[in-house]
Amino acid sequence: MNPSRILTLLVLSWAVACSPEPGEDPPPPQMGAAPERTEAELVERAREIHHRVITIDTHVDIPFNFATEEVDPGVRGRFQNDLPKMREGGLDAAFFIVYHGQQERTPDGYASALEGAMRKFEGVRRMSYDLYPDEIDLAYSAADVERIHGEGKLVALIGVENAYPIGEDLSLLAEFHRLGALYTSLTHNGHSQFGDAAVERPDLGDDGPEWGGLSPLGEAAVDELNRLGIMVDVSHAAKSTMMQIVERSRAPIIASHSSIRAVADHPRNLDDEQLRAIRENGGVAQTTALAGFVKVQPPERSQAIADLRGRVGLEGSNPGVLSPSDREEWDRGMAEIDDRWPPATLQDYIDHIDYAVDLVGVDHVGISSDFDGGGGVVGWNDASETFNVTLELVRRGYGEEEIRKLWGGNLLRVLRAVEGVAEEIRGEAQGE
Repeated sequence: MNPSRILTLLVLSWAVACSPEPGEDPPPPQMGAAPERTEAELVERAREIHHRVITIDTHVDIPFNFATEEVDPGVRGRFQNDLPKMREGGLDAAFFIVYHGQQERTPDGYASALEGAMRKFEGVRRMSYDLYPDEIDLAYSAADVERIHGEGKLVALIGVENAYPIGEDLSLLAEFHRLGALYTSLTHNGHSQFGDAAVERPDLGDDGPEWGGLSPLGEAAVDELNRLGIMVDVSHAAKSTMMQIVERSRAPIIASHSSIRAVADHPRNLDDEQLRAIRENGGVAQTTALAGFVKVQPPERSQAIADLRGRVGLEGSNPGVLSPSDREEWDRGMAEIDDRWPPATLQDYIDHIDYAVDLVGVDHVGISSDFDGGGGVVGWNDASETFNVTLELVRRGYGEEEIRKLWGGNLLRVLRAVEGVAEEIRGEAQGE
């Protein structure tokens, strides 16, 4: 942990005595401070901060039948994120993800994926406009996020995970933006028509790098995303692809759900060079609470989980889609696996945030869960437990302004910058 945070923790009670104004961090520490805060005082301080900042989770997956009778986001149910759980945990805003996995690069494959992507767009919009317009509203800009939050509503945002569904038709990105997409990644697992991925798909023919980073179509896609004002997401991109995106993009970029490779050596995580590149670009790395990215586990645990998936018939990563009986078997099996190989915890997750903040500064780090897409750690396993993240940050000595940045301030700064670049590009086009 950063030594300055340790010192801050030793004098937190002194800060309480000085009664800072709401929104201000505690005054600088002084020697001879009073004893440390009690647990109750820490919790109270954390609750005050959690209430004042806008908390944004940049990656929440949804099924294809989202916002239907089968998957009603307004009912507290079996999924990790729904509106009641967001309210319980004080999660103000979430990027609901339009995701479709990589398939063969054929017209039929593109058409099928585009149909699936549109179903997810429709689901998020149906939740926001038809089912629960008094509870949640869809944001199309950084200003919308603040306005909707100020109205007391939850905020829905849309991110596109994997641009594969657009095929080779970049004009579809404008349609995605019209429907609410505020970020788009060019790859998922498996190389795509846009560039190389961090994790290959041998079943789709991947055998080492294909493009050496971005493809020519990928370069054009980055330009178009800049023009439209859509954030470019580098999660799932190979390092070569990511570094070329940083070089090409006129606007800051994000990694919507990637953690830190120096803490957990997983190919989906970001190494120090990548983190520094994001800092130089002005972007933000949204560390993610997906247990496999947070803590490296022995292969025996992965095999045990794969065997359990086979027994219950779970093809994706979201157990919420299982029948009640299969879900019971899944929960029972996972409890046995967790007992044998202890899972990642919230404390393990915050270690990633600490490392990134110490390396590149608090202005370039953020928070994401990957709920309902495999995410969750002990202590933050669904949206109802979101406050625990703020509490752990307070325990480690983060001040209110730092926590505000981590929970969404940095993301909104990047989004505003991306919007500004789009305006510049439009102005340049009009001046030609």
